[in-house]
Amino acid sequence: METPSVPTSIRRLAGRAIADFDMIRDGDRILVGLSGGKDSLTLLWLLHNLSRRAPVRFEVGAVTINPEIEGFEPQRLMDYLGGYGIPYYFVSEPIAELADAHMDNDSFCSFCSRMKRGLMYRTAREQGYNVLALGQHLDDLAESFMMSAFHGGQLRTMKAHYAIDAGDLRVIRPLVYVRERQTRDFAEAAGLPIILDNCPACFAMPTQREHMKQLLAQEEASHPRLFRNLRTTLKPLMTEGGIPPRTPAQADTDHPEAPAHGPTSASA
Repeated sequence: METPSVPTSIRRLAGRAIADFDMIRDGDRILVGLSGGKDSLTLLWLLHNLSRRAPVRFEVGAVTINPEIEGFEPQRLMDYLGGYGIPYYFVSEPIAELADAHMDNDSFCSFCSRMKRGLMYRTAREQGYNVLALGQHLDDLAESFMMSAFHGGQLRTMKAHYAIDAGDLRVIRPLVYVRERQTRDFAEAAGLPIILDNCPACFAMPTQREHMKQLLAQEEASHPRLFRNLRTTLKPLMTEGGIPPRTPAQADTDHPEAPAHGPTSASA
């Protein structure tokens, strides 16, 4: 089977981010957090294709966390990936039931997010992966920045590349320069098996993030360069705390920047 062809525009922006934040190193084993949404599926195909062409050696697998919440239907995604030979791990956990007993004063969305992240860390360790790749894009980072400034009184956003507190795993976000509309267009064109509203509890009502998305859309309509300017503004925040250092063995290897041209599909 031929893999979907990720557009040059996405490959170029992701390649620049991978190089800018030193995300991928020789010998990395990268586990993609695959929610079933357009962004994580785009990321999976981007990294899978890049792993076959990059000047450094790295491997790619994927993990989906099933929160056992009504409305989450992953079977289509499981059937789809089965034909490509990508290592795929499916982890089920009754997160809604656990929330009833352990959530305290936190929101369900925050509790669910932490639980999923912990399960992805555990899967990465059990399966021998040293990097977790997440699919947040530039729109996500801009919305997080706005929420932090408006509601938290801090200038913060999601980091592009960092080591977790335990020190044994790195987290990367290769799509931090990519726009949401680019992943949406690719998903539609490639016919990716999107699981809509893949967190039904979170999508059941309007959120602060959705409000920020609307504010940014209104501003961009008047100022087309808005997100280009925001990318420059956010770049120092993406590296807050510093980029994880390379090991001595990785010190002299090249950055696997995505090619801007050349073959766009490969047989799995």
